[in-house]
Formats: sequence, structure tokens, C-alpha cells
Amino acid sequence: MALPDLDKAVGHSFGLEIDGVQIKQISEVSGLKMEQDVIELKQNTADGKYVVKKLPGRPKAGEVTLTRGLTEDNSFEKWVKDAHFGKMGSARKGGAIIVYDYEGAAIKRYKLTNAWPKSLEIGSLKAGDTSVLTEKIVITYEQMEVE
Repeated sequence: MALPDLDKAVGHSFGLEIDGVQIKQISEVSGLKMEQDVIELKQNTADGKYVVKKLPGRPKAGEVTLTRGLTEDNSFEKWVKDAHFGKMGSARKGGAIIVYDYEGAAIKRYKLTNAWPKSLEIGSLKAGDTSVLTEKIVITYEQMEVE
């Protein structure tokens, strides 16, 4: 369902889609950004004034951190294992981070190119604790596009 023009989107839930496989139970996404270098061109004008112009440079690679509740799904672990043991041919994947509205419809897609897992962290394990166990995966990517 499309939002009216003046309404803002509320990210109700998030998902990760890697090579057609969707993981919809993502609870937090952080560090997602597009960035590029800035080139400074220093020159003198015809009347002798010193001017600094800023030009767009090369896009920068980025990293994003995804958090989800610990489940039986071991897709993160398999992906991390490929990268950890240097199987980069199968570890580098194309995918997208998807923001869903409260009805489950996709609001925005952030397409990642040549993404691979840098690290996997399991939340602290404490005996007798009643909080949800989480796992965080840090994914590095070469390029991001907003779809």
C-alpha cells in the first residue's frame, strides 16, 4: 500500500535478500550508507583569484551491520564459513536490504554489489538470562544502489 504524499515511511521490519534467498527476521540495520571521495581542484581564475572547486570522485565501499534474533537458520554461518576459508567466489554475492511497512510490503530496497560477510558475532550468553539471544553480521560491499 502506497503512503500518502505527506506521510513518512516507518520501517516496521527489515530483511536481507542474498541470491534470491530472503531472511525477513532482521531486527536492526546500522551503518548503511553511500559515500564517495571528494576531489579538490585548486586553480586561479582569469582575474587572478584563488578558487577551490570540489568534484565528485570514486565511490567508496561500505559496511553494514545486521542484527537478528538467534534462530535455527544457519544461512549466516554458511556464508561466513565460505568467506573465512577464502572461498570468495562463492562468498561474494549480490543482494539487497529491504525495508517493509506494517503490512509486509517492501518500501525501499538497498541493492548491494559483491557483498560478503566480514564477521559474525553472537550476543552475550548468560545463564538464567531471559533476554533474546542475537547474532550480528557485518557485511562489506563494493557498491550500494537505492532501488
